Order: sequence, then C-alpha cells, then structure tokens
Amino acid sequence: MTGRLNRPAGSSLYGGRVSAIPWWGLPLIAAIFALAGAAVALLATTRQDYRRGRSRRTRRWYDERKSAYVDLMAVFERALYRLRTTLEAGQTPEPLTYLDEVGPALMQVRLLASGPVRSDALAVHKLLEQLYGGLKPAPVPGVEPEKHVRELLVQVPLVMQQFEAAIREELGISTSPPRQVATADPDLRARARALLRR
Repeated sequence: MTGRLNRPAGSSLYGGRVSAIPWWGLPLIAAIFALAGAAVALLATTRQDYRRGRSRRTRRWYDERKSAYVDLMAVFERALYRLRTTLEAGQTPEPLTYLDEVGPALMQVRLLASGPVRSDALAVHKLLEQLYGGLKPAPVPGVEPEKHVRELLVQVPLVMQQFEAAIREELGISTSPPRQVATADPDLRARARALLRR
C-alpha cells in the first residue's frame, strides 16, 4: 500500500479508469453552449422587436393616411355644399375661403399619398377651384355660362367617387364584409377544418 489514503498500488483515486478529458473541458463546453443559447435568445428577441416595430410603422402609416384622406374628403364635401348654397342664393363664391379651408388638408394628402390618390385629389381640387372662380371655366360655344357651371357642379361627385376608389385601393379597404366563421360549433375538429379551408 502506497499513498496517503492507503490505496493499493496501481489503483486510481476513483476506483476505476479515469476519463481522458481534461479538467477544463466540461466548463468550456458549458460556456460555449451558454453563449450559443444567449445568442439564439438575442436573435429571437431582435427579430420579435423588428416585427413589432414594423407592425407599428405599418399601423401608423395606415392611420396617418386614413386620417388625412378623411379630413380632405370632409373639406371637399363642405366646400361643395357651400358652393351649391351660394350659387342657389345667386351670390358669387369666395375663392379665398375655399383655398384657406382646403389648403392644409390638401398639403397633407400631397405629402402622404401615392400617385393615383394624389392625382385624384388634385382633380377634385382643380374642379372645385374652377367652380369657386379661381380659374374661370372655359366658355363652351353654344352653352350658357350658368349651364356650364351646373354641369361642372354635377361632375364633382363623380370625380370624388374616383378619389374614394383610389383611397380604397391604396388602403386595401373592401366594401364587402369579412367572411364569418361559425363559432357556435362546439366540435373543435370542425372549427379547425373551417380555419384550414380559408
């Protein structure tokens, strides 16, 4: 017997063959896996934050445009109503009142809108501006000026419909209601099949 613990000669401290892995190998492998796990968690968190930020930006984009378009359409409707009542009363409309009212809403749409929406908004604006007297309507041979103004006045709702259609297309607004799924069905498999059919 040799050694401090009275072990027989040739036997190890652990009573059998000892692994050839160095003492620092296990902590190194644990550290590598810990770093890899931290990197995966960081990557997943970053991706989730990116998606959340992207959805917020998309929602903000949609809300800003929708608000600007609704404001401009309301201004156009008020201006058209004011123009009709002014013309029916036999008075001349004030072009500066119209321009002061429509200016901020139109500028916001011009900054935010896509090409088709912007051009349709400007078409409505130019038609109303022409009717308000900013630009005198071109005289049509053989047509009385009052009839020409009434014909232009009838065209405003048609041009506004084109503007509304361009807005619906840009914002992805559908005029039909969304398809409804029967929620009263207690069978989970039937509900799952209904969801998969979409």
